[in-house]
Amino acid sequence: MKQYLLNQISSLTAFSLKAVLFFMLVQNSGCISSRQLIYFQGLQGNGTDTLQGVERYVPKVQVGDVISVQVNSLNQEASSFFNPYAAIGASSNQPNPSSIAPLPNSLGYLVSNEGTITLPLIGSLPVRDKTTSQIAEAIREKLKTYLKEPTVNVRNLNFRISVLGEVQRPSLFTIANEQITLPEALGLAGDLTIYGQRKNVLVIREENGKKTFARLDLTKRDLFKSPYYYLHPNDIVYVEPGSARVASADRLYQVVPIILSALSFVAIIITYNR
Repeated sequence: MKQYLLNQISSLTAFSLKAVLFFMLVQNSGCISSRQLIYFQGLQGNGTDTLQGVERYVPKVQVGDVISVQVNSLNQEASSFFNPYAAIGASSNQPNPSSIAPLPNSLGYLVSNEGTITLPLIGSLPVRDKTTSQIAEAIREKLKTYLKEPTVNVRNLNFRISVLGEVQRPSLFTIANEQITLPEALGLAGDLTIYGQRKNVLVIREENGKKTFARLDLTKRDLFKSPYYYLHPNDIVYVEPGSARVASADRLYQVVPIILSALSFVAIIITYNR
């Protein structure tokens, strides 16, 4: 008889826990409409339309940036003299089993407070407020004195963005091609969770010592015309949690004590009937 009562209590407790969890899921799913989850809303029905976007953003090098310079020519031995970081970079980029997803090593030339970098034989070279292609062309012209048919590749190693908040994989991302849009950044982070506010995505940008806070609506096509559509180096993208996430957290704090009390009650009954 005792064992029968014990089994009934355990079954009732398990059923209660399942009912509570089901109630939480139903409540959470009912708080969000499908219209709130659709990106770039505009055209209704079938067909196509066009939208004039913003001009493509081309970043310029600033003080404190670290830029890599890779030089090649018909004489590889002579070219290696202008690539002092190549050997260091090759050895430092070997797989490290003890580290998890490390940031790329910033091996390159630091832009000084005067806006210059110093290269072998060339000496000081102004780079501030110039694009990487402009810097590469300036270096190539100076290398013609020392190398035959030189080619130069310049990259800004400081192009990084942060994506935080209600996304699948919040992280700091290094952008190799020096150009990324807001949707692409969210894609790198695994897209928004079901709880993320698609109508209120915050982009934080620092320019000339001032921080600018812009809020963007991913559900509207006006996003493509925003000056924040193309992200700049060191931009921070923050996705705020919606009311459903807050309500879910509140319900969780309310339900957890009930679940723990039920489990404690079952444990006491089992211990008493041994």
